[in-house]
Amino acid sequence: MSNPGEADLTPITDTRQLAEWFAAGSKPRGDWGMGTEHEKFGFFRTGFASPTYESEGRPGGIRAILDGLAAKGWEPILDAGNPIGLKRRGASISLEPAGQLELSGAIVPDLHATHLELQDHLREVHAVTAGMGIGFAPLGFHPTHARAQMPWMPKGRYAIMRRYMPTVGSMGLDMMQRTCTVQANLDFGDEADMVEKLRISLALQPVATALFANSPFTEGRPNGFRSMRGQVWTDTDAARTGIPAVVFEQGFGFERFAEWLLDVPMYFVMRDGQWLDAAGRSFRDFMAGRLDILPGQRATIGDFADHVTTAFTDVRLKRFLEMRGSDAGSPGMIVAKPAFWVGLIYDDAAQKAAAALVRDWTLEDIRALRLAAPRQALQARIRGRSVQAVAQDVLAIARDGLKARGLGEEVYLAPLHEIAASGLTQADRLLHLYEKAWSGDAARALLHAEV
Repeated sequence: MSNPGEADLTPITDTRQLAEWFAAGSKPRGDWGMGTEHEKFGFFRTGFASPTYESEGRPGGIRAILDGLAAKGWEPILDAGNPIGLKRRGASISLEPAGQLELSGAIVPDLHATHLELQDHLREVHAVTAGMGIGFAPLGFHPTHARAQMPWMPKGRYAIMRRYMPTVGSMGLDMMQRTCTVQANLDFGDEADMVEKLRISLALQPVATALFANSPFTEGRPNGFRSMRGQVWTDTDAARTGIPAVVFEQGFGFERFAEWLLDVPMYFVMRDGQWLDAAGRSFRDFMAGRLDILPGQRATIGDFADHVTTAFTDVRLKRFLEMRGSDAGSPGMIVAKPAFWVGLIYDDAAQKAAAALVRDWTLEDIRALRLAAPRQALQARIRGRSVQAVAQDVLAIARDGLKARGLGEEVYLAPLHEIAASGLTQADRLLHLYEKAWSGDAARALLHAEV
């Protein structure tokens, strides 16, 4: 999201402008970087309640944590006067709807810098929360709480989404309140490079869902899935999620994606620092000056940039590519996420090998795998092969791609190699602990996952 006062106010007069907005993200290879985002659930170690925005009788709350981090040199981001995020040197800390704390890392040149950034972030969070009795656990789905037990953060866009989500899917509020993810943001060279990278990463996103699966509990019990977070996304809002067919059509490029986005229903418009509810309305009408809540006003490039953030495809095209299909996990798994994708698409030979691996997969194959992966994880199958076998091939390509960079980054793939070799995901290991050492107490997953 653009922050208030930062939006591009250029009026949109033609859809070609929107294609040019995407194209402006193209970069020469020497300028490619990487950004990593991860979310984590806050919890009180005694009783396991989720911290609310205000402390409400507890020794700390989400606002107190933001205030503490601001004292360490972060600049607050305000919404209606409330601090709802922080920014510093190209990175930001933001709040998901139920207070899940998200680090959106700065763009860095290599995975070693990503690793150091994560360590620094966790060290700062620990320093601020010392004495509050609050821990943070990166898990794909909250292991114990019902929706009613999760708080809401005072962000204007979330109030709009909270009203709208139940009208378009059964699990949109679960997505907002009870999930955490890790994503990698990577660059492309030009339109043709973007198209190949986007197709590869959409095809392989269900494989990533399986490898990173880390959410086997719902409200204290096993839920039958390895990635409940992945399952939630299958019934959140079909108009803006999943694997868009347009990406695999002949002639696909920046303009075709922009056209697809124009048919994604709107959520909101920001004017004068206020969120206006435009849920379900047409961005095409907005471009034509026919939006009923802003009669006569035409959409700007800044409005379109905000609208792009409301498409939740498994891989999202912005001025870079967001790899979105994975559960949050341990620190090692957080860094493994960008390692996986950098290895696959930042080296020419690796990218060609990845493209060859998925060349015969049809859109129907990929979508079927996306539906199977949350439950079956590495035991799911595509074109007669198990995802475990496919993952081993994919990781071999990623390892070679990282080795070709010559920076020693392939070490960050180690936890994924172990999962692919053993066939046991993070979720499988949590289930084993639940059945044995934890005697059926799923709340122990929060302490086990604490970072």
